[in-house]
Amino acid sequence: MSNITDYSFSFSLVRNYIIFNFKRYYGEYIVTGRENVPLNCPVIFAPNHINALMDALAVHSIAPPKTPVIFLARSDVFKNPTAKKLLNFCKIMPAFRMRDGIENLGKNNDVFEQCVGILSQNNALGIMPEGDQGEQRKLRPLVKGIFRIAFATQQLQGTSPYVKIVPVGIDYGDLSKFGKHIIINIGKPIEVSAFMSAHQQNPVIATNEIRDKLRNNLNDLLVNLASEKYYDCFETVIKVANSTYVKSLNLIENTVSRFAARQEIVKKLVGLEKNEPDNIEKLNSIANGYKELMNKLNLQTWVLETGNQTKTWIISRSLLLLCTFPLFIAGLLFNFLPFFLPVFIRKFLLKTQYEGFFSSLQFGLGILTFPLFYLLQTIFFGLWFNSTWWLIVAFSLLQYPFGKLALKWNVQAKKLWAILRFRLLIQKKSSDLLQAQKMREQIIRMISL
Repeated sequence: MSNITDYSFSFSLVRNYIIFNFKRYYGEYIVTGRENVPLNCPVIFAPNHINALMDALAVHSIAPPKTPVIFLARSDVFKNPTAKKLLNFCKIMPAFRMRDGIENLGKNNDVFEQCVGILSQNNALGIMPEGDQGEQRKLRPLVKGIFRIAFATQQLQGTSPYVKIVPVGIDYGDLSKFGKHIIINIGKPIEVSAFMSAHQQNPVIATNEIRDKLRNNLNDLLVNLASEKYYDCFETVIKVANSTYVKSLNLIENTVSRFAARQEIVKKLVGLEKNEPDNIEKLNSIANGYKELMNKLNLQTWVLETGNQTKTWIISRSLLLLCTFPLFIAGLLFNFLPFFLPVFIRKFLLKTQYEGFFSSLQFGLGILTFPLFYLLQTIFFGLWFNSTWWLIVAFSLLQYPFGKLALKWNVQAKKLWAILRFRLLIQKKSSDLLQAQKMREQIIRMISL
């Protein structure tokens, strides 16, 4: 562990390759608050934890150049010797939990001292303050380990500014699908020194105060569906009212605006649950009925909002898709194996059931399969067609862009098909569709600004 903070050439090469691909795994990679990342001081990045390895990579992607972020991970993944070497190379240290056995908890003291040593050298730690991972888009209770490490390191400088805890809110467009958005919101650093006087008098009170501070800051950076009973209702209502709220808040229609609108909707819903139990119960009933109808119709909310397109729009979009169909076929042929092999391995060989690990597994496999298949296809292309060098180079460079184009074509084709089905249901005067539209309007009225 003595060299875990070293920024070796091999680590730099691997890190840069992974982060380069990480940013391209998502359709939109958005970072806000980069100015809040401190330099030349001990830093603890504290992200929410919903998506396994991808959360850690999100933090690595915002860290200053040549700054390794040392993470803590559950100790059971270190049992395999090969995995242990790989994790050490990736600058990940074990943390022991009660479930790992009471006899192992004492080992945390060594880990604790190593963390203090890492920070005291002006390095960065990454600690998931929730302690474990959950699939639901909510902030879970924060554990005390991160604050214990922060206070122990801060004691080296007393009440002078030194250790910073940086809250990081990560929002995923989808936990498992490639090509969705990721928003990384970096909050203002929390000065641990501001809590040192209180800590010297009463460590428990000071720990609770800084924990509340971090929790409140993270809450401002997330869409925190903070409800046990009405979580599913919250999810449905957010989808239904998102576009309406964007317009009501006079925001420009984009991913960041939709995120801000979702935050406002959650505030409204939390207020309803707290202050208007009858109304939230009624809203829950309507939202559940709406969700059932939309599943029955096999439609998504966006279709009700934008699906009533003109015949001219439908014809022009159909012609565009038809004209670009050869490009879709080319992109599919060049990318079928690298795109779908990781998914096949995850589903049928590893049989992973936990959705919060899907992206991490598919991404990890993808960064290996993509270059391998692209190299093999380029060699085959050069040999089979006896091509000149510039054609071989062009082919090698165009494989991935064609793959992205094929994915976008597929998305647009599915949208067009959904709109056509929607228009057919309108023509048939579907009672289920009419009921779903009425329920959507009811939901929007009940949570209007």
